[in-house]
Amino acid sequence: MERHVVIGTAGHIDHGKTALVKALTGVDTDRLAEEKARGITIDLGFAPLELDGAHASIVDVPGHEGFIRNMVAGATGVDLALLVVAVDEGVMPQTREHLAILRHLGVERGVVALTKTDLAADADWRALVAEDVAALVASELGGRWPAVEVSAVTGAGLDRLRAALAHEATALGTRATDDRFRLPVDRVFALAGAGTIVTGTVWSGSVAEGEIVRVLPAGAQARVRSIQVHGAAAPVAGAGSRAALALVGLAREQAERGAVVVTGDGWRASRWLDAAVSLAPDVALKVRTRVHLHHGTAVVVARVARLGESATGVTAMRLALDTPLVARAGDRFVLRSWSPVTTIGGGVVVDPWAERQPLVRRRDDMPGLRGATAAEQVAHLVRRRGATGMTRTELEVAAGLGASALAAALDRCGELGVIGSADWFVSGAQVEAAAVRMVEALGAFHAAHPLEPGMSAQAWRGAARSDRRELLDLAEARALSRGQVLREGGLVRRPDWDPAVSTAGQATAERVLRILEAADAEPPSVADLAAAFPEADVPAVLRMLARAGRIVPVAERYYEAGALGRERERLVAVLRELGAASPAGIRERLGRSRKWLIPLLEWADRQGVTVRDGDRRTLRDERGA
Repeated sequence: MERHVVIGTAGHIDHGKTALVKALTGVDTDRLAEEKARGITIDLGFAPLELDGAHASIVDVPGHEGFIRNMVAGATGVDLALLVVAVDEGVMPQTREHLAILRHLGVERGVVALTKTDLAADADWRALVAEDVAALVASELGGRWPAVEVSAVTGAGLDRLRAALAHEATALGTRATDDRFRLPVDRVFALAGAGTIVTGTVWSGSVAEGEIVRVLPAGAQARVRSIQVHGAAAPVAGAGSRAALALVGLAREQAERGAVVVTGDGWRASRWLDAAVSLAPDVALKVRTRVHLHHGTAVVVARVARLGESATGVTAMRLALDTPLVARAGDRFVLRSWSPVTTIGGGVVVDPWAERQPLVRRRDDMPGLRGATAAEQVAHLVRRRGATGMTRTELEVAAGLGASALAAALDRCGELGVIGSADWFVSGAQVEAAAVRMVEALGAFHAAHPLEPGMSAQAWRGAARSDRRELLDLAEARALSRGQVLREGGLVRRPDWDPAVSTAGQATAERVLRILEAADAEPPSVADLAAAFPEADVPAVLRMLARAGRIVPVAERYYEAGALGRERERLVAVLRELGAASPAGIRERLGRSRKWLIPLLEWADRQGVTVRDGDRRTLRDERGA
């Protein structure tokens, strides 16, 4: 499998970055007329470089302090840094700033090119510069980078530099191949016959010719007509490669540097980020402070919305963005001051969708403050969503993990209190809280309705105060597994529940039954009975008698069981005589008014005694009648 590597230059203006890239690749990355006229790099330039064992693409960045935003955009997504320091000048301001930016962006490996050796013949001076650079790299990044003396003019040292870059490239870790595709756009242009072209470094996943992509945050949709990877036509562009996508259906105006091209569902832009932020020693940010936030190839204005706990030089911070960003947990960003504009820090996204979420205050609850496993990061995101939980699709996007890495993290999340239901996940604490509310609601129902055998399962689940079916299923399963609840069809009850009838309740039941027996085929309504016994829970008494089989509900009334049986026999006799009859004909024979007759006929239809055809009834089966 071909290995693709992105190398980003870094270093002070006039230290020879562009000349070195041309000497290595034969490509002049200064493509703008203004760059040619001024003799300085203004925007990003790109050049392919074949290394032993890898196809590399060099991103050449400006060294002037006025174009730092372009430098950060170019440094985004690089695998390996090429720090360029001219030996005739040594370490300069942008040398330091560029190294700080690389640190904030998580670029850990690199090679130092000590350029312009043809202008500095003094070996002691060159050694002193090399020591200064090594000390600076160690202080910023905590390690040592190989250093090679080169001259773009004479070609001295170029082969050794290529070898050093190739060696460092082989030590780079591989990117996940099953992650979702994301490409921050660093350049957009229109090309006749090809459509709109977007270029960038593929941060994750892969895209193939013919696939449908979305350009965020605008939301425009397009089809990939063709792909170039590191300057050559290719059917697929994968993570870690420099790619150019020709997009059909996308207008030039619908994309710009800072946009993100993605595939699949679940992606969304947000105006709120929770992050773990590292600041320069002399910088302290307060709430409402405005800063420039560099993420991917985008630069947005951000405001410090909240501040949480600090630990080991890292602060929990919520940032409110003027322009929405497409971010994932684990993404790195750079912060620059509002005015004057200087690099003041950087951070790691902890929650890319922090809207309406409480800012984590305690160090132990902020994975980004203490270094965390993928499982801890996932559990953190799930817990913050409360009873809403998160789907697997949402987690793949928000957590910044490929499918296999997420699956492995979720396997370990059970130990961290996360419970899964199919492709949805929630904190076990939320399940417990919902189960407690449901059990308490059942107890309250039994206390308020001592004559009822149980509570409606639908009303009982509603006591969880959630419309998430998966949460209700988990809470119900927990209550059932603990033996706190028994479910029988559409009713739930406590295992020890036995509807109790007090002496007074029993007396009311007997009195109600006598009234219904006396009423025979013309029973009073439930409302009439309730009015006759205002001190009793008449509906509950009636349901209790019905469960005992002593009375039968017919619409809004209850018949004494024997009386209903006799009325059924009368109805059958009438229809045997008439064969078929309308309600008017039946009423004439039975002598019942419509308020009793019509509910009785509808009951007989439901019981299979009669069949309705238009306005007439016949017996369904005289043998069964």
